[in-house]
Amino acid sequence: MADAESTVDAAALRARLLGVRRVVVKVGSRLLRESPVGRPAAIADELAALRAERGLEVVVVSSGAIALGMKVLGLATRPTEVPMLQACAAVGQGHLMQNWERAFAAHGMPVGQVLLTHDDVNHRGRFLAARHALAALLAHPVVPIVNENDTVAFEEIRFGDNDRLAALAVNLVGADALVILTDVNGLHDADPAAGGRRIPLVRDVAAEATPFAGGAAASGVGTGGMASKVLAARIAGRSGIPTVVAPGREPNILRAVLGGEDVGTLFLPPTDQRLGSRKHWLAYATRPGGAITIDDGARRALADQQKSLLPSGVREVRGRFDAGDVVSLLDETGRELGRGLSSYSSEEVERIRGRRSADIEGILGYKYLDEVIHRDDLVWLAEEQNP
Repeated sequence: MADAESTVDAAALRARLLGVRRVVVKVGSRLLRESPVGRPAAIADELAALRAERGLEVVVVSSGAIALGMKVLGLATRPTEVPMLQACAAVGQGHLMQNWERAFAAHGMPVGQVLLTHDDVNHRGRFLAARHALAALLAHPVVPIVNENDTVAFEEIRFGDNDRLAALAVNLVGADALVILTDVNGLHDADPAAGGRRIPLVRDVAAEATPFAGGAAASGVGTGGMASKVLAARIAGRSGIPTVVAPGREPNILRAVLGGEDVGTLFLPPTDQRLGSRKHWLAYATRPGGAITIDDGARRALADQQKSLLPSGVREVRGRFDAGDVVSLLDETGRELGRGLSSYSSEEVERIRGRRSADIEGILGYKYLDEVIHRDDLVWLAEEQNP
C-alpha cells in the first residue's frame, strides 16, 4: 500500500512539470559526439513542437565543442594539456553552433551563441550583463546556445563541467526547470551493469542521491559524471527549481519529461532552503577572494539568529581582498560555513578583528559599517557540502 501511495505521490509531483514555461536543457558531450547532427535535430524538433503547443521558452546548454574538435583533429582520447583542450574547443565550437543553427532553422527559430567563463558569473556586474543579454534573446525570441568558453578558459576560471554551468543558467534566466540529458537513464542505487535500479524521485539530495552519485570521472570526451549532475540538481534546487536527469538517446524524451512521465530521475527542490537570486549567485557563482575565520560565538549568531558578522567574532584573516569582495567564512577547523561580501579590506579586517564595532573608527580613523559582513550580504552553507 505504501509503495502504491508513493507511486501516486511521485506521479503528482511529476505532473507539475506540465506547468513549466521556461526550461534549461543541458546536452552532454557523449550524446553529441555519437550523433553531432541528428541529436540537435531531434532536440530541436521536440522543442519547436513544445513551443507551438504550450509556449515553452528554452535555453540550451550544450557541451560538445571539445569533443567535436577532437573528432576533426583525429584525436581518440581527450587531451590533458589545457592549450590542446583550447585548440579542440576553437576547432569544434563553430561546428557545434552550425549543427544547432541548422537544427532550429528547420523550424524558423534563430539561435544565439553565449560563451561564458567563471569570471563572467563571478563578477556581479558581468553576471547581470549576461542575464540581461539572455533575457533580450529570449524576448525576441531566440534560442540561446550556452557553453563554457573553453577556447580562452584556463584552470582557474573553468566551470569544470557544463552540468554546473546549466545549474547556474537556471538562476541567470529565471527558469522553471532544469533537464540534463545524458547517456544513462537516471540515478541508480548501484552500478546498472550490476543490477542497480533507477531512482525515479529524489526529495533529499544529500541523503538520497549523494551516496549513489560516485565520482565525477571524465567520460573520455567530457568532464562530467553523475556526481556533477547531482551537484547541479542541488544548486538548481536552492533556486526552488526541480531537475530531471534523463536518457538523451530516447526518442521524444523532452516531451516525456515535461509531460510528467516516469522517466529519468526527478530531483525536487528543498522546501525550506530556497535562496533569492542574489544570494544564489553569492553561494554558487562566485569564487572567494579570501577567507575569514570566525569563533564559535559568531558561528552561533550567524547560524541560529541570522545575525551579521561583527569584528568581535573574527579570529583570523586569510588572503588579500578589497572591500566589496566575496570571502569565505570558515570555522576554526577550516570548514567553509558560508560566503559574504566584506565591508572592509583584508588589511582593515585584520586591524579590527576581535574588537567592538564601537572601536572601528578609533582604530581605522573612519568607519563604513558596524558589520564586517552584513546579514543581507551573507549566505550560510554549513548544512551542505561545499559548492
